[in-house]
Amino acid sequence: MTIFVTPLSAADPQAIEDLLDAAFGADRHTRTAYRIRDAMPVIGQLSFAAFESATLVGTIQCWPVAVGDAPVVLVGPVAVSPDRQRSGIGRLLMTTLIEAAPDVPMAMVGDPEYYGRFFDFTADVTGGWDVPGPVERHRLLARNAEALPRIGAIGPRAFALNEVNA
Repeated sequence: MTIFVTPLSAADPQAIEDLLDAAFGADRHTRTAYRIRDAMPVIGQLSFAAFESATLVGTIQCWPVAVGDAPVVLVGPVAVSPDRQRSGIGRLLMTTLIEAAPDVPMAMVGDPEYYGRFFDFTADVTGGWDVPGPVERHRLLARNAEALPRIGAIGPRAFALNEVNA
């Protein structure tokens, strides 16, 4: 079967929630990444759904946040149906995101080996960022982060995508 990617808005909201629960557990809302983006709407231009036929098999969501006063796109969750993990769907979603916004500063909580190797995310600039909850510091990652503050709180902030220093 062929996987095709669409804007996230094409997916049924309940199907998205069900996929996220299956991928991360029903307690996923307690994670620090949820606190970082608290009450923010998803960035529609940078959030995507992957379908196999009519079945939702993956999603990637992006959120408006800031480090201090600097706007940053928070990536995640990147979710793939448990029965389709390790089939390239997550990589396809990340590639779609990076192609849509190649120069935009982004942050995420994720596996540094995977996201560093394939998508140039590192923890090089995030060590001084304050987060609203526990996080393994080596998993707080950023890309295109040269102009971002090295010290500051990361949290929700509404902005237009064209405000982001690209």
